[in-house]
Amino acid sequence: MTRSITALMAGVSTLALGLPAHAADDYFIGVLSAQSGYLAPYDQPSSAGFQFCVDEINAAGGIGGTTPIRLDIRDTRSDTAETIKAAQELVDAGARFIVSPADGDPTIAVGQMTVAEGIPTMTFAGTAPVLTQVGEYVFGSYPADNLQATVTAQYARELGHETAYIVKSPDAAYTMGGPEYFAEVFTNEGGTIVGESLYSLNQPDFSAIVTNIKSIDPEPDVVMTSAWEPDFPAFIKALRGAGIESQVIGGDVLDTPTIRGLGSVVDGVIHASGGFADEGSQHAEFNAKFEAATGQVADNNYYVNGCDIAYMIKTAVETAGTDDPAAVRDALANIENGDGIMSDYTFKGTERMPIRSVVLAEIQNGEKIFIRRTTPDAADVPAP
Repeated sequence: MTRSITALMAGVSTLALGLPAHAADDYFIGVLSAQSGYLAPYDQPSSAGFQFCVDEINAAGGIGGTTPIRLDIRDTRSDTAETIKAAQELVDAGARFIVSPADGDPTIAVGQMTVAEGIPTMTFAGTAPVLTQVGEYVFGSYPADNLQATVTAQYARELGHETAYIVKSPDAAYTMGGPEYFAEVFTNEGGTIVGESLYSLNQPDFSAIVTNIKSIDPEPDVVMTSAWEPDFPAFIKALRGAGIESQVIGGDVLDTPTIRGLGSVVDGVIHASGGFADEGSQHAEFNAKFEAATGQVADNNYYVNGCDIAYMIKTAVETAGTDDPAAVRDALANIENGDGIMSDYTFKGTERMPIRSVVLAEIQNGEKIFIRRTTPDAADVPAP
């Protein structure tokens, strides 16, 4: 990517000079964002970055330089029933595009409605690849779980780890799928899964699982989980408290200041991520610009990914040359090598989960330490 973030934010797409005269006076996007509950650590920064870049787009005249974006943001409180209710209200109000919460399960629930209505829908950061199977109008935005798991499993084998134990929850597609994809790739790469445990979301006590892991002799080289807050903090404290020194690997949900702030118990934890703000990168420029404008530190990737979503939608509408939902859906589905601030993205040739690079990072002394950025070979990635 050679364009500066200023040019990316201010520029009008060369693919369309503006929407046709019969288009609406504005482009109405409904946003479903949890401001409390288990999704808040991911939805709050996502919606903040999205709002910030929608404001940037509108300051430059809107989509095509002529059509402002109008937002209606609803707090879902991390509750599926509330999410569905809010989604129905936004559909009834005439939303032309829906942005759904940062998880696969509520996105699937919303998608069952929006697919029937023919309204393009994109999750803030839901990464379960099965979420797009609900229908052709549903899109991901972040590197999918099977991509992330391929990268983390291959890296684990590269480090020489021979055995792995997975900890998963059937209560969410993300918490179940990530470890299972990891196990498949780890095994394909010559490793051995020596055990697995199930947990329930918001489970406060992981002592039984830790006891199971401790009973394995020798202890597994790797423990992999896609647990998020507050489950991961409870789990890692119990694991290290029991003296288990296995390498711990997790998904992108560990890329938060809360996790990094847990102290020495998370030192050495490796996780997948959607991006890294390299010095001089568009990502770093966005972070600096966001902080200067809002006074808030963009301390995880969900801010910049929210911004990328705003520009994905802008590009799709401008490319379509109309606000017709079917045309916008088709334009979005055919984007190839799209400019992103976090990373470039491709939807063309996919099942609407974008191909984006995956960052590997390690937590040390409260900091996110960059390891590498890579895109796995398609042949190595497990099917959804």
